[in-house]
Amino acid sequence: MFQTEQQAIDARIKTFCEANGIPLAALEWKPLPFSGEWGMSTSFFATAAVEARLGKKVVVAQRAQEIAGQVKERALNSPKGSLYDSGSYHVEAVNGYLNVYFDTQEYTRRVVDTVLEQKNRFGSGPATDQRVMIEFSQPNTHKAFHVGHLRGTILGDAICRILEFAGHEVVRANYPGDMGLHVIKWLWGYLKYHNGEEPSADITKWMGEVYADTSKRLEETPDLEAEVRDVYARWDQRDPEIVALWERTREWSLEGFRQMYTALDVRFDVYYFNSQEEKPGKEIVEELVRRGIAIDDRPQGGAVIVKIDEALGLNKEQYRTAIVLRSDGTALYSTEDLALALHKFRDYPDLAKSIYVVDVRQSLHFTQVFKILEIAGHAQAQKCSHVSYELVTLPGNVVMSSREGTVVLLEDLLREATSRAKKEAHKKNPSLSEAQLESVAKAVGLGALKYPILARENTKMVTFDWQTALDFNGQAAPYIQYAHVRCNSILRKAGVDSPSLRPSRFNYSLEPAEVELIDWLSRFPSEVQRAAAEYKPLAIASIAYDIAKAFAGFYDACPVVQASPEVRDARLRLVAATMQTLANALALLGITAPEVM
Repeated sequence: MFQTEQQAIDARIKTFCEANGIPLAALEWKPLPFSGEWGMSTSFFATAAVEARLGKKVVVAQRAQEIAGQVKERALNSPKGSLYDSGSYHVEAVNGYLNVYFDTQEYTRRVVDTVLEQKNRFGSGPATDQRVMIEFSQPNTHKAFHVGHLRGTILGDAICRILEFAGHEVVRANYPGDMGLHVIKWLWGYLKYHNGEEPSADITKWMGEVYADTSKRLEETPDLEAEVRDVYARWDQRDPEIVALWERTREWSLEGFRQMYTALDVRFDVYYFNSQEEKPGKEIVEELVRRGIAIDDRPQGGAVIVKIDEALGLNKEQYRTAIVLRSDGTALYSTEDLALALHKFRDYPDLAKSIYVVDVRQSLHFTQVFKILEIAGHAQAQKCSHVSYELVTLPGNVVMSSREGTVVLLEDLLREATSRAKKEAHKKNPSLSEAQLESVAKAVGLGALKYPILARENTKMVTFDWQTALDFNGQAAPYIQYAHVRCNSILRKAGVDSPSLRPSRFNYSLEPAEVELIDWLSRFPSEVQRAAAEYKPLAIASIAYDIAKAFAGFYDACPVVQASPEVRDARLRLVAATMQTLANALALLGITAPEVM
């Protein structure tokens, strides 16, 4: 809110230090906890330490305070004019820190006015020159799209939204598994037991049923595996019948995925497929063998391996040995991921980062793939990183499995969420029309699915629970959405539209509930940047809840429409600013902020 002032202070400090031979270290400003005034602080300990390293005989803590005091008295209050004569802020030098305090009314005005001026861009960062690719979701074709896919899809989408809002250019990538033993099994099962059938309206459900039926038959009659191997051989020989069936049925799966992504409000810019990477991956492996990086044990019945620790000259096991090609010459995930990593940078040479949002069980896999590329001299490996996440489980700690029959299909979960949300919304507001009820049910139901996933540390397990997910009074999406609705209701009751409200004037003593709400609103931009830097939507989920909770306290303690005219106008603007910030936060999580509930 006081960026202009901060930049002016930085400039004065830099000029003063240069003129006095003080080797200024980088200034890092941090917010001060509210104690009657808002403020920010920076320290000169690092600068004093630099002087000590350069040979100056100083006690670091004492010298830091000397510099802070000199900056306050001689740099910021110089003969050329004080930077804080206006009264909007004042400065203290305490224990090596320079503390800048802002006038409470002025700070409040700036927070509220900034939100209402920037509207749906409040909290966003300036455009950077960084293009980042986020690869996420990665469902397997010829299988059901179930709850096990939900977290990676929702998490990846939220990371994309946050990075874009923070100022980065984002490429959204998907990498479906469209070839492998699971596909061959499906094709065999279709030809043998379902030939000529076409998918129903629920495409991914039907595809999953065919896969489950095939798996069951193979478990009951293991001898049938020989027939599956025959189909795999036909695929390797590019038998026209098998290739044509694969192309047709793959498109069925992809259409089913598109339906699911539309329902989840998720989009992609580019698709890669593991079938594309098989041949280039094998070529990379052969090159690794030629260069002595990989060891080809196929003549002895083994696989092609890379002893990563040995290649790096490490005595202690760290990266272990990676298998990059099977003994029969068929590709593995590692084979294809070696090719995919380079494929991405050929398509987007200016990528600053290539992020893989994949579950935690693949952590070693990606570490090995990136390290092999690094050993092979591919500089792009330094730009690749893995954002891991834990799984979503059913109550009772049951993990999703397409083969074991513990699948909860995503389309079924969406229907269930919408149905439950509709009942809750009707109980909360029986006056809603049928059209309003449908709209609210969709928004609340989808929010109930997304929020529990995003409000959890990426690396912690999520056990989905309906009662918690649809809680209008706890840390859940409906609670935050209802706070947004309450804001809208107050503005509607007052007969005002936020853009037409007059400039803020908080010329009265703020209530503690107002202070807390303003404090949370002011933190939103920095939380956006933190969430982007750490790839953690949890930061946004948390501050959205904190703002909603602070608003509930404000709602109970501070009359708005019935307040005196001067207070009424200021508080209406604060309500409008809260409503906008909640909408922005929910949008970053892929959740709709409804106007009525």
